[in-house]
Amino acid sequence: MAEQKFEDLLKDYFANIPKVGDLVKGKIISIDKGEVRIDINGIIIGVVRGEELFSESKEFTHIKAGDEVEATVVEDENENGEMELSFRVAGHRLVWERMAKHVKDGDVITAKILAANKGGLMIQADALVGFMPVSQLNPDNYPRVQGGDKNRIFEHLKKFVGKAIRVKVINADMDEEKLIFSEKEVWEEEQKNILDAYKVGDAIEGEISALTPFGAFVKFGEGLEGLCHISEIVWQRIDHPKDILKIGDHVKAQIIDLNKSKIYLSLKRLIDDPWKHVKEKYKVGQVIAGEIHKVEPFGLMIKLDEEIHGLAHISDLTDKRVSDPKVLLSKFVVGEKHNFEIISMEPAEHRLGLRLEGVQVKQEEPKEEVKQEKQEPAKSETAEEKSE
Repeated sequence: MAEQKFEDLLKDYFANIPKVGDLVKGKIISIDKGEVRIDINGIIIGVVRGEELFSESKEFTHIKAGDEVEATVVEDENENGEMELSFRVAGHRLVWERMAKHVKDGDVITAKILAANKGGLMIQADALVGFMPVSQLNPDNYPRVQGGDKNRIFEHLKKFVGKAIRVKVINADMDEEKLIFSEKEVWEEEQKNILDAYKVGDAIEGEISALTPFGAFVKFGEGLEGLCHISEIVWQRIDHPKDILKIGDHVKAQIIDLNKSKIYLSLKRLIDDPWKHVKEKYKVGQVIAGEIHKVEPFGLMIKLDEEIHGLAHISDLTDKRVSDPKVLLSKFVVGEKHNFEIISMEPAEHRLGLRLEGVQVKQEEPKEEVKQEKQEPAKSETAEEKSE
């Protein structure tokens, strides 16, 4: 019976001996001459020496005898019969585990920006280097570059190199060596209480902080900023927000969408839509003086007043057949005034069609009769036409 117990103990002993690659825990027995000896659960003595003492994280910077530590098995047995261990590999794994825990817990950590490229920033946290895409910058640091010019984005991002930054770890995959950070999520969390005070439909007052081809940014409240798309600035069609606004202007806007850090605004929705009353001011068939606001490849944009603009299509600018539209359009100059006849109005679509005064309505050309070799009976022709 006792012999059977000894065999079982022997089996358990060998079953519990760590293998190469295992992460083991133990207590430090001694630190002497660049070698750290560790008792691994009373089963075997392990030693960490040479380059394996390299600190991949802060775990092993101030260790002393009696401390419990983790290490990785790199060799079953050395020339002294001890198991070779590594703090370097274990530290690497531990710091990845810490990053994964940051993802799970949603922790905010401080990291250092090491370098920039056209897509984002290289960031060091603990002993690891990861990446933060441009899209994960907070709104204050996001590069507002016309046309998305990558060279200008790169120049903007280089300003952050060397700075400390508060971020969240949003992806930590040790197997793929993939570590992704976000500054925007920190901003969203800190702004949540402020954002919760607003809802869609609220009117706000703010200041124009930036103008881009696609819209205007408005700062308001406690460090908040929203985007007013170019189509939401005024009821008229404009080519660029700078046609209406300038940086520093104080404006009133309405919140039309809230999506985490993205706040969308409208200036025009706080102003009565002038197109609701267009039929009270103008009538189809009316001839009115209009100013050429813009020359487009397809015709002229005409300003009837400050609020209502219409289109005189190229086909409504002449009686003659147009072989080269550019030649015809070159005869018209922005700012000139001409008389136009209103030929259509669609208030719901914000459309008003115009024809240059004196241009005759084009008659549809009669369809050519198709000659047939065989004459079909009149009744049959009528029936065929009905079927078409």
